[in-house]
Amino acid sequence: MMDINRILKTLPHRYPFLLVDRILEMEPGKRAVGIKNVTINEPFFQGHWPEMPVMPGVLILEAMCQVGGVLLLAQADNEGKQAYIGGLDKVRFRRRVLPGDQLLIEVEILKTKGDIGRVHATAKVNGELATEGEFVFALSPITE
Repeated sequence: MMDINRILKTLPHRYPFLLVDRILEMEPGKRAVGIKNVTINEPFFQGHWPEMPVMPGVLILEAMCQVGGVLLLAQADNEGKQAYIGGLDKVRFRRRVLPGDQLLIEVEILKTKGDIGRVHATAKVNGELATEGEFVFALSPITE
C-alpha cells in the first residue's frame, strides 16, 4: 500500500493533475490497484459540464496511466526514470464517472522489454466497469 506521500515521491504530477489518491495493492512487476476519489471540487467540473458534471474521459485515462506509472516506477531497476504514455489501445468507456464516485483502478503488466511496457487497465465504480484499455509506456531517465 502507498499513501499520498509515497505517491508524490514516485510521480512528478502535482495539483491539479495528480489523479491517484492511494495505492491499495502493489505487486511490483505484476499489478497495482489504486483509487481516485472524484469530488465536485475538481477544477475540471467548472467547465465539464457545470449543469451536469461528468469526469472527462481523457482524465479517467490519465488516472489509469498514473496508477500504471506508479507500478512501473516502483521497480528498483526503474529508479531515476519517468514513465511516459506511448500509446492507447482497445479503450472503451462503459459508464459516466460523476462527482462522489470512487474510481478503483487496477493495472496489470502484460509485457515489458527494456524501457517499453504494455499494461491492461480497468477503472470501476462500485464494481461496475467504467473504462478499460491497454496502454504502452516508455521509460526515460529524468533530466533537468
